[in-house]
Amino acid sequence: MKKLSTQELNRLSTKEFKNAPKIPLVLVLDNLRSMHNIGAAFRIADAFLLEKIYLCGITAQPPHRDIHKTALGAEETVIWEYVPDTYTLLQSLKNSGYLIVALEQTDKSIPLQDYQTNANNKYALVFGNEVFGIQEEALAACNLALEIPQHGTKHSLNVSVSMGIAIWELTKDKFES
Repeated sequence: MKKLSTQELNRLSTKEFKNAPKIPLVLVLDNLRSMHNIGAAFRIADAFLLEKIYLCGITAQPPHRDIHKTALGAEETVIWEYVPDTYTLLQSLKNSGYLIVALEQTDKSIPLQDYQTNANNKYALVFGNEVFGIQEEALAACNLALEIPQHGTKHSLNVSVSMGIAIWELTKDKFES
């Protein structure tokens, strides 16, 4: 086993990334307070070639040193937009044909591993505030909720960890050879 060099990884250039076909999945960050989680969202969106990130409510926007610290430049490659109101955005995304999916623990949430994506759907994956989760009004606008099963004493994972797990699970068929 040999660790690969940066050149051997054969990563896309910024121009190649911007021109590459994207996975029809957008992230909606509903009032995230941690700039490290926001930066991680950019890194994850870049890694998985996601379509776009929507920053809503109190979610901070680039450029910011603390976002860049985690994003490592992905805030320059991933398309993003600030929208003040999450509910309004979700209604607009629905009208544009997106299936709105909350990552939240609800009385009707589906275990993540049990959900099957449909190649014909476009998805908007909603992540909520680190303390309060997704706003009730925004949650009501979602078509369904997915939940990452947990078996320990804690009932939640860090938002960025949840993003990585959920996005991998929902997109892994796009990367299998």
